[in-house]
Amino acid sequence: MKLGFAMIAGLIAAAPLAAQAQSEPVPINNPNPATFQVYGLPSPPKSVKDDTVQGGRALPVAVNGVGTPYAVGVNVPITQAVKAGDKLNLMFFARLQKAEPGVTTTKIAGQIQLSGAPYTAIAGKQVDLTSEWKLFTLEAIADKDYAKGQLTAAFHINTGKQTVALGLVAVFDYGKQP
Repeated sequence: MKLGFAMIAGLIAAAPLAAQAQSEPVPINNPNPATFQVYGLPSPPKSVKDDTVQGGRALPVAVNGVGTPYAVGVNVPITQAVKAGDKLNLMFFARLQKAEPGVTTTKIAGQIQLSGAPYTAIAGKQVDLTSEWKLFTLEAIADKDYAKGQLTAAFHINTGKQTVALGLVAVFDYGKQP
């Protein structure tokens, strides 16, 4: 309960002020890193306590960089239906936890996409990670109606021999915007 309250308070504070004026947003996913789905590894990593990030938990994922960036990734299922024209806001904390000697930054892709084949993205962007936790945001407009579970927040992290840590991930649905 403490994690949920801290996360919602922190993300609401970071949300755009105009959106806050309408109503307080509620994530349409489970933002707790312990619930994230890692694919492409023989055994999935476990979330760890990390007091240096909002919410106090992180999911460190070690990758070797062999293959495509999406050979290893993290999915965070969206657990609510989304309507055509809805404004979605993906907010996530991430950092480069460990890298090869001399490497101080890396790029990963964050996106909102279909949770099944063909995994089409509604919107996405590459972000630059450093050793410091940073809050990243991405906005999207739903192009059509999506049923509960049909979308996911996805992170393609296999961009080098490194450990990428994800903190809280929250997707907000602000409904249709004027």
